[in-house]
Amino acid sequence: MSNCFQEEGSWSLSFSGAGFLGLYHVGVTQCLRERAPRLLQGAGRFYGSSSGALNAVCLLVGLSADLCCSSGLGLVQKVEQLSLGIFHPAFNPTEYIKRLLQRSLPPDVHILASQRLGISLTRWPEGDNVIVTEFASRDEVIQALICATYFPFYCGTIPPKFRGQHYFDGGLSNILPFSDCPNTITVSPFTGTVDICPPNTSASIHEMHFCNANFQISTMNLYRWFSCLIFPTLEMTADKCRQGYLDALRFLERRGLTKEPVLWMLVSKEPPAPADETQDAGHDQGQKAGLSLNWAVPNVTVKDVPNFEVLSLELETGLKKACLRDSSPWARFCRSSLGRVLTYHLLPCTLPFQYTYFQTRRLAMWLPDMPDDLWWMQGMLRSLALGVYSRTKDQLLGLVSLLVTSPLQPEAAPPVDLATKP
Repeated sequence: MSNCFQEEGSWSLSFSGAGFLGLYHVGVTQCLRERAPRLLQGAGRFYGSSSGALNAVCLLVGLSADLCCSSGLGLVQKVEQLSLGIFHPAFNPTEYIKRLLQRSLPPDVHILASQRLGISLTRWPEGDNVIVTEFASRDEVIQALICATYFPFYCGTIPPKFRGQHYFDGGLSNILPFSDCPNTITVSPFTGTVDICPPNTSASIHEMHFCNANFQISTMNLYRWFSCLIFPTLEMTADKCRQGYLDALRFLERRGLTKEPVLWMLVSKEPPAPADETQDAGHDQGQKAGLSLNWAVPNVTVKDVPNFEVLSLELETGLKKACLRDSSPWARFCRSSLGRVLTYHLLPCTLPFQYTYFQTRRLAMWLPDMPDDLWWMQGMLRSLALGVYSRTKDQLLGLVSLLVTSPLQPEAAPPVDLATKP
């Protein structure tokens, strides 16, 4: 990557799938926007998988950090209000994301996104990865993003369609697009061989290759994978956003792309002193080449920054505003211990009605697409039945041929030559 910052458009950014931890990408984007705007303005393309694709399109159209924080934390807040969380029948992230995109994206988003946005999709049922970079209309952009964030059986039973073909979450086939490309800056909330990711706090040296990317096998990473599907709290999600800002700042400082050592000042209150003249010369050569690797930059976590407004007032204001909960007496009662106990005790009475209401609502929304989906399901079942029949037939024929040629059968007695008998 030493030469990729020289010519504008020669580098790209890739955001991994993250589920509920997608707000991590918002923190990274805000840091790059404030500290190194040239990295965003001069990037050739923005690739994304799952929630990373949402962040990429928000970056392209220039949505503010306030709106991104309120959108991301809004879904977490809605799930937090449900008595059964993601298992409640009212949980429908696809509908929430669709309404959000229709309300936020401008009419010319397809013009802005074509040849600059790459959305990772997985084709159903083959499982092949497809990266879409051309869009004919605003609806195509929205539909591609809905397919990119659709996790099978987590968001529904029938995958959505894009250009007549069923697709689902691109993170299941390529979670970090072009991660092996040297001129791509990769971003992920999971620790691994990624340019911008949380600091390594584990002694584990083992890595796992998962969906075209390498991630560290550690307790913290396992917890992050769990949190990205089983939603964390509002405060925890906001901290992930702040950590993204800090990790992006560490990336910039290690490569000499910032003017001052901000992270070192947060930890020690004193600027770092150069070790010797040789290191200074190497550092200067790296800056002239456009890249400087300075491993003396400390790893800073959110707990090391008690006043985050010093780093980014805009991001901290947006997070605090989005974390505000409803202060009405009824909302406070529902959040109290007594309110939660009553809610869970009344579930046997209220849950059947809620289930009936939300399932009827989903059925009404599904009616326009029902004929096509039923025909598609019939074809899928037919293909599945033919596949099972073909494999069963091959196994039975193989078993019959094995029995026919089995050496356990008694061999025929050799013919007796009567002329040789006395």
